[in-house]
Amino acid sequence: MASAKLHVGVVGLGFGAEFVPIYLHHPNVASVAICDTNEDRVRDVADKFGVTRCYTDFKKLLQSDDLDAVHLVTGIPAHAEQAQAVLQAGKHCACTVPMATTLDDLHQIVAAQRQSGKQYMMMETSVYTRQFLYVRDMLARGAFGQLQFLRGAHYQDMEHWPSYWMGLPPMHYATHAVAPLLAAANTRATTVHCFGSGVMREELHQPYGNPYPFESAIFQLAGMPVAIEVSRSLFHTAREYVESFTIYGERLTFEWNIEQDAPLLYAMEPIRPGRGRPISMQRLDEIPDRQDILPASIARFTKRGVYDETNLHRSFLQGGGHHGSHPHLVHEFISSIIEQRAPYIDAVTAANWTAAGICAHLSAMQGGEAVQIPSFD
Repeated sequence: MASAKLHVGVVGLGFGAEFVPIYLHHPNVASVAICDTNEDRVRDVADKFGVTRCYTDFKKLLQSDDLDAVHLVTGIPAHAEQAQAVLQAGKHCACTVPMATTLDDLHQIVAAQRQSGKQYMMMETSVYTRQFLYVRDMLARGAFGQLQFLRGAHYQDMEHWPSYWMGLPPMHYATHAVAPLLAAANTRATTVHCFGSGVMREELHQPYGNPYPFESAIFQLAGMPVAIEVSRSLFHTAREYVESFTIYGERLTFEWNIEQDAPLLYAMEPIRPGRGRPISMQRLDEIPDRQDILPASIARFTKRGVYDETNLHRSFLQGGGHHGSHPHLVHEFISSIIEQRAPYIDAVTAANWTAAGICAHLSAMQGGEAVQIPSFD
């Protein structure tokens, strides 16, 4: 199967256009079809990358018998329905985050994946960034010792974004902050206490009935005596864009709190006589890019500005394709199909990560009361 070639469709050509050339250059992709309701956008992307299979109707794309897989890069409200449609059409499905915004939809997607026998992968960038891949290797070596606490945050101002973002509960789009913590702990969240904070403008309060521009949660984890903290804001909070995570261990702590700055690594010396223990700090200015674990034909796509130097998507302006993650996501999705195995962020994992945020908002709306998070295993 290593030499197999797949036919892939990319749906949604705003952010989705970033992925088209990665698929085109992947050694196991034979062709790429593109789809968007905006005819001008389809034409522009087709002309730029030499794509000949073009659609403005999602349903017609799904009717293509030779299409093996579809990558959805569409608006949040469409994810649940479109993901089920892809799976029910007998095609493998990749989908941008979040998986869905209700627990019922999460259950339905997991059921559709199981019934179809096809792969589902949530394309969560945060667990394929250079920073997280560096931490992942450290965790595998046991470098941190016992994990003691994990913290993540995602701050972004969504003024004048598409209408479905207006007033969105912050934790409904929490996977960028939740995922690296649950991936590091290698477990799922079981219980959450979350508090909403701040005051929302009335016109932003109305669409979802959400009064909070900011939400902060504490989660308990399955099978380990460790808690995680997640903070999320979408409006009315004076902070530049950031996705961050911190891993507090008994021997080492990795702290990345500023999007454009280097992470910090703290090391604590063994116990010895005297008060306290000496702690050293190292600034990690050179995080490995990890092109080495990608096919050579797509390795260059980890770098900033590789697609179009004059018209960069905001994700590149914020850090080189979400800090180099895009080709890793594509490679994992394609490899899982070729190797006939579940992808790392499969339907169950995606549902567990997404449900944490959905339940956090439910807790916030109940004044911080504990909410049990369902398991999708």
